[in-house]
Amino acid sequence: MNHWNHSAFGHVSPVLMDEANFPERSAYSIGCTDVAVAGHQSYYAGVASRPSGRERWEDQPLALNLAGLGMPNLAGNRPVEADARSTARLRKATRILVVDNETHVRAMMAATLERKGYAVQWTASGSEAMDMMDRDAFDLILTDIVMQDGNGIALLDRARARQPNLPVVMVTAIHDIGVAIDAMRRGAFDYLLKPFEREHLLATVQRALDHGQALQESYRYQQNLEQVVRARTEMLYQAMEDLEHSYDITLEALGDALDLKDSETEGHSKRVTAYTIALARAIGIPPADIKVIARGAFLHDIGKMAIPDDILRKPGKLNPKEQAIMREHCTRGYHMLRKIPFLAEAAEIVFAHQEHYDGTGYPSGLRGGQIAIGARIFAIADTLDAITSDRPYRQARSFDVARKEILRCSGTQFDPGVVEAFLKIPNELWLELRSEITGENRRFSTFDISKEPRP
Repeated sequence: MNHWNHSAFGHVSPVLMDEANFPERSAYSIGCTDVAVAGHQSYYAGVASRPSGRERWEDQPLALNLAGLGMPNLAGNRPVEADARSTARLRKATRILVVDNETHVRAMMAATLERKGYAVQWTASGSEAMDMMDRDAFDLILTDIVMQDGNGIALLDRARARQPNLPVVMVTAIHDIGVAIDAMRRGAFDYLLKPFEREHLLATVQRALDHGQALQESYRYQQNLEQVVRARTEMLYQAMEDLEHSYDITLEALGDALDLKDSETEGHSKRVTAYTIALARAIGIPPADIKVIARGAFLHDIGKMAIPDDILRKPGKLNPKEQAIMREHCTRGYHMLRKIPFLAEAAEIVFAHQEHYDGTGYPSGLRGGQIAIGARIFAIADTLDAITSDRPYRQARSFDVARKEILRCSGTQFDPGVVEAFLKIPNELWLELRSEITGENRRFSTFDISKEPRP
């Protein structure tokens, strides 16, 4: 005969197990009613007839009011204390899936959880559990490792793949540290060994739910943070664009002042900048580098601001001394710009824009790859504009003439690779750019065509 101790909470604690009545199973102290020993066989028979896991327990009468034991119908009306009602309301949306192939264990776990206000669904089948996960959203999964079909590890993997923040607790009688470690490595929140006390189950469930809620809150916080970062990044990009636009307006004003100082080359800075940008694009220069090259091209003659007017505007040929002074404009322009952070890279193009590919240029006699690529591109654009523009001593020549001259100087004055890219560009493009920049209806700022698309 079995002897049972009844706690003040209606909790059944077996003291002595009768193997005939409980074949091949250990004792569990997670019962939910005061069941007399005479009625325990009817109790398990009733539990086995419970509805399938597809139906909520709160929609069906728990098969525990059996054999006239005086148990209340848990599906009907019954007195409930105020704190219990509050707990049930708080946990109304908390959904738990119980997966265990042992009917009485599955039933007692579900009943214990339902008494605490959780919405429980249960099943003995691993495949059915996966189907239920596809149909419904759960806040926690309690699963055995051994089941009718499949196993709990496969269910764990499926749950983690479908919902990474969903806590999964392994509930099993397998006392194998290797299995436990494997489950934890795969993402299980806890490993609950049978047999266990009811309080142990509830404490584990509460910890798992708190963990899942913390993960969800962290995820929501991260999402909100990412939205804030995106919004502020957008504001930063806009501020940077506005600042760069202001810089470019200032540069254009500076270029206009230079054109007024040297009336013979009026509009030259804008035209040569547009040509340089088009050629840089044809070569495949990245947009960010094109922006730097464009500024260097536009300000290439800024050093002439320091050249005396009597030399700069002299109508005749310069003497050797005057030529030496004029050639200083490269170095003077470099020193003017290198101290300005956003023009430091462009200053290198200003410094080298009169260098020749074969090393015969000035001011440093650089050759080949020693010359910045922006300066090598600019050299062709500068010559193109010089040949096709009017000068006091000659009329403007055609773009065909300019192409022949640039080809003739390939390998000496100009980089052959840049010349090759230049020759592939039709004259119509250069004519269109010149018309848009020097015409009365100029459609865009010189720097607008060097804008880099925002990521």
